[in-house]
Amino acid sequence: MTVHIITIGDEILIGQIVDTNSAWMGTQLNLIGAAVTGISTVGDGAEDIRGALERASAQADVVLMTGGLGPTKDDITKKVIADFFGVELQFHEPTYQRLEGFFRQLGRTPTAAHRTQCMLPTNAEVLTNKMGTAPGMWFEYNGSVIVSMPGVPYEMKYLMTNEVIPRLQEKFPVQAIYHHTLMTAGEGESRIAEKLEEIEDQLPAHIKLAYLPNLGYVRVRLSGTAMDAAALQMDVEKEAGRIRERLGDLIYGQNDESLEENLGHLLRNRKLTLTTAESCTGGYVAHLITSVAGSSDYFMGSIVAYANAIKQDLLGVDPATLETHGAVSEATVREMVSGALKVMKTDLAVAISGIAGPGGGSPEKPVGTIWMAVGNATTTEVFKLQSGKDRLKNIQYAGNIALNMVRKFVLKHY
Repeated sequence: MTVHIITIGDEILIGQIVDTNSAWMGTQLNLIGAAVTGISTVGDGAEDIRGALERASAQADVVLMTGGLGPTKDDITKKVIADFFGVELQFHEPTYQRLEGFFRQLGRTPTAAHRTQCMLPTNAEVLTNKMGTAPGMWFEYNGSVIVSMPGVPYEMKYLMTNEVIPRLQEKFPVQAIYHHTLMTAGEGESRIAEKLEEIEDQLPAHIKLAYLPNLGYVRVRLSGTAMDAAALQMDVEKEAGRIRERLGDLIYGQNDESLEENLGHLLRNRKLTLTTAESCTGGYVAHLITSVAGSSDYFMGSIVAYANAIKQDLLGVDPATLETHGAVSEATVREMVSGALKVMKTDLAVAISGIAGPGGGSPEKPVGTIWMAVGNATTTEVFKLQSGKDRLKNIQYAGNIALNMVRKFVLKHY
């Protein structure tokens, strides 16, 4: 089964909103063995929508459209679809009755625009949208399927989950597909690929390996397809075991587990507490840690020591260290760790100080120079990151590396 996704809306084209619908649909379709062969984003104009529909329906078994089904005049998707099929729009009484009941519960009545919203192509099979006012529509056309859904993400997800995917699975039986993703940190994509070259060359024909790099970590994804789902799962898991053995502690988790989630498990299981002392990252590492539910079990707090005076007054960094080595230095982050441990009374501390950019660098310490340290009462380990000039990327990259430093420190010393 091949699928083409069309998202409709000028707001997507001008960057006012980000198209998250296509990414979510692609993930769900992949899980059922469907192949997404194309994604198109078009504006609200009738010619744009029709052109995309004509191209997509000629290329794929299934066309999934989102957007343009609202009650306002710029929502013209239904009219375009009706013209495409050469049919009229007609009032769909069951949809209006459902809307009346919905608004009655809110103490309101539908507007004239909502009556217009109930005008549907005569050949549409209506998909009830229990999360909103606009119904989904299913059409069958020359052996293919065209589905139109609202662009509101939670409405689209409801229709995909409860209506569209079950129908597609019934109409287009496909091979089973199975994924296993191993989450790695500490090496880049090319180094990981080099370590796995022999395993990749020996993979069975029905299993593929993909590398999905991000800032500070790499997803290693095994994907397989076969008619026998149980046998396929065993085959993929066998290859995943070989990769685990080869990569060792570069692997911190699986199936999109985040570094902060994994670190939380480690700290909780070992009954350890952690604090952060952050300068250039401005509390970003603390934000990552506290994004995990239950992090209060192991995370005590953070000191954002952006100014040198705070490094001195709260963390006890020696003014002579700052004068001699500068705030961005190994000596400073070591003292920041020591000070954080004393102030916060935790088992572990991680410290970061650097030049996030885009300005503030020098020939000796260019933008992207970031020192990090993690330690306990007896041992401190340091790392120097030399990154680029993008401020946000530098902060995010440093945050992920810092979390991995703590993870490796815990595994090594506890």
